[in-house]
Amino acid sequence: MIIVGVDEAGRGPLVGSVVAGAVILPNNFDLPELTDSKKLTEKKREVLYALIIEQCQWAVGESTPEEIDEINILQATMLAMRRAVENLNTQYDQVLVDGNRCPDLENCTAIIKGDLTEPAISAASIIAKVTRDRQMIELDKHYPEYGFAQHKGYGTKVHLQALNSLGTIVGQHRISFAPVKRAQSN
Repeated sequence: MIIVGVDEAGRGPLVGSVVAGAVILPNNFDLPELTDSKKLTEKKREVLYALIIEQCQWAVGESTPEEIDEINILQATMLAMRRAVENLNTQYDQVLVDGNRCPDLENCTAIIKGDLTEPAISAASIIAKVTRDRQMIELDKHYPEYGFAQHKGYGTKVHLQALNSLGTIVGQHRISFAPVKRAQSN
């Protein structure tokens, strides 16, 4: 039975894409350290990420800030998840998604806290988180004054202060999110 695990990273931040990972674990894949990516150190996530991309079938899908603003964060997350599974470009028997709802995919089951109980979802969580964190580190190189490498786009005090003093970054900030809207109206 081919099972695809799916999870996302980046629903809460004020900037950047929401990223979903989709992973199919090989039958002999056994990493007891697999868990929700947020429970791992950055160093441990990077080690596991390298093992997952080397030994598993995996893909990512994204929804851009523009898509998030147009269709809302929930629908954009579902779209990113669907894209991740479609980007695997393979037949599967079942999709297991972390959370309480499924994207528009056949044979999909949503599992609350699935990233803690299903290894394929845990692996997808790691793929999504590392991919998105790397995007934020790259964005930080272009806009260091916002501090993206540290806060990964979340609405921290540093980020909100930068938003209020420097304004939004066109094409990067999620304009539909309240703190970003407030900063634009200042």
